[in-house]
Amino acid sequence: MQTLIIEDDRRLSDALVRILEENGWRTDAVYDGQSGLDYALCGTYDVIICDLMLPKKDGYAVVSELRRANVSTPLLMLTARGAIGDKIEGYDSGADDYMTKPFSPAELLAHLRALTRRQGQVIFENVEFGDLALNLESHDLSCGGKTINLSYKEFSIAQLFMSNPRQVISKETLIAKVWGVESTAVDNNVEAYISFLRKKMRFLGSTLQIETIRKTGYRLCEGQPDA
Repeated sequence: MQTLIIEDDRRLSDALVRILEENGWRTDAVYDGQSGLDYALCGTYDVIICDLMLPKKDGYAVVSELRRANVSTPLLMLTARGAIGDKIEGYDSGADDYMTKPFSPAELLAHLRALTRRQGQVIFENVEFGDLALNLESHDLSCGGKTINLSYKEFSIAQLFMSNPRQVISKETLIAKVWGVESTAVDNNVEAYISFLRKKMRFLGSTLQIETIRKTGYRLCEGQPDA
C-alpha cells in the first residue's frame, strides 16, 4: 500500500514514515500543502495523511482542491485542534477521517485499515511489465522461472519504472521519490542503484532495459538487456 504524508513537523513526519514502513506500507513525505497537492494530483496513493495546519496551503484547501479535481483517495486529516467545529469543517471540505494529536501507532494503523476497508480497495501483489513481475510484498523481481530479491531502494526504483513504463523519469524525481525530498543524495547515488538494478535484470535474463536518456533521466523499455 502506498501513502502520501503531508506534515510540516519533520519529527512527526519521520515517525509516521517509520511506523508505516515497519508495517509494510510505502511512503512519500512532503512538508507543505502545495507540495502535498502536487504529489497527490500526480501520484497514485491508497491513502493520504494530511496535517491541518501547513505552510503555503492548509489542509482544508488541499483536500478541497483534490475533491474538485475528482481525486477520491481516502484522506486522514491530522490536527492538534480537537474542536467539533474544526472536525466538521474538515469533513465538509472532503476529509474521510480525522485524528487528533497525540495518537498512538496502533490508533493510526487502525484508522488506515478502516479507511482502506471502507473504500473496498484491493492490494495488488504484483506490478508487471514486459517479461518482468515485481512482487510488492516480498520485493522479489521475477522473469520466467528466475527470481531475485531487491533491496529497498532497488525495489522502489523498479516499482517507479514498472508503474510508469516507457516514460522518462528524471534523476531529480528518483531522488525525491526514493531517497526523500530532503535527502542529500546526489546523481551518483542514482547511477549506482540503476547499475545494481541493471545487473539483476541481466541475471534474470530480461529483455527489458533501463535506457539512459542523456541529460534527462532514464526509462524502462523493450529491447536487449543493457550492457
